[in-house]
Amino acid sequence: MNRPRVFYGAVALAGLSLIWSAYAITDLMQSGIFGLSVALAGDIGWLTVLWAQYRRVGPRWAAVAAGWVIALGVGLLLVIHGMQEDSTAQAVAGPFVVLVGKIVWEFALPALRDPAELTPEQQAEINAVIRDSEHAARLHDARRDRAEREAQATIERIQQQARITAARDRADFEITLERLEMRAEIDRRSPLMLAPIANTDHEAEQPAISPSAPLLTPTAPPAPTSANMASEQPSIADLARDQVAITTKNSDAVQAILADRPNADRESVAAAVRRARRAGGMKGGYG
Repeated sequence: MNRPRVFYGAVALAGLSLIWSAYAITDLMQSGIFGLSVALAGDIGWLTVLWAQYRRVGPRWAAVAAGWVIALGVGLLLVIHGMQEDSTAQAVAGPFVVLVGKIVWEFALPALRDPAELTPEQQAEINAVIRDSEHAARLHDARRDRAEREAQATIERIQQQARITAARDRADFEITLERLEMRAEIDRRSPLMLAPIANTDHEAEQPAISPSAPLLTPTAPPAPTSANMASEQPSIADLARDQVAITTKNSDAVQAILADRPNADRESVAAAVRRARRAGGMKGGYG
């Protein structure tokens, strides 16, 4: 970067001003290193204000006013030092170096700036646009983060409900298996339903035929009686089991049995049908 010549002159004057002010103020204070700290504070403050004025930090008038206040304060201390030394030359030359350096820097600072540099108003407008853009981007990120958190919470709720449903299904499955095992155990332990078997192994004993005994004439089979016919008919319980096996409603089964046995008691028939229905439901019948 090519700097203007006035910059080098301003740097040289600033160096001379800092050296002279540091010496004069330290000698004026007569406090050794503490006096030097006062001098360095003034020099550092002047350089800092020059940097702020160059970079246009803060209000435009603030840096200029602060620079002149520091320069005049240092010049006043140099005048006092010259008067204490009974030296008119020091009282005049000391402030002169400081003031000349300050004036030269007032010309050097504008020369250092880029002519195409934006004005403070333009830069402020650009900064406002950047701030708005940054605000919009951060707001978008915050909303997206909130949406992601809400989606994650929804997913967790769905997964929890799914786990609950799966646990219920698993419990129902286990209970169903236990019921099937219980039904199989009941079927295994239930007595077999054996039909009556006619006794054909032994025939009625016939009296021995002897020459002296008269031959037995065959007798006709006894005529069927109402008692024998009643004993050969199926019972109400048998009829109930048969009707339960072919019907789905107890009322239909009761009507069919009463049609076959009109003299049967309806309440007894209904009770027999209910018992058969319960027994059939445990053994795979109509439940």
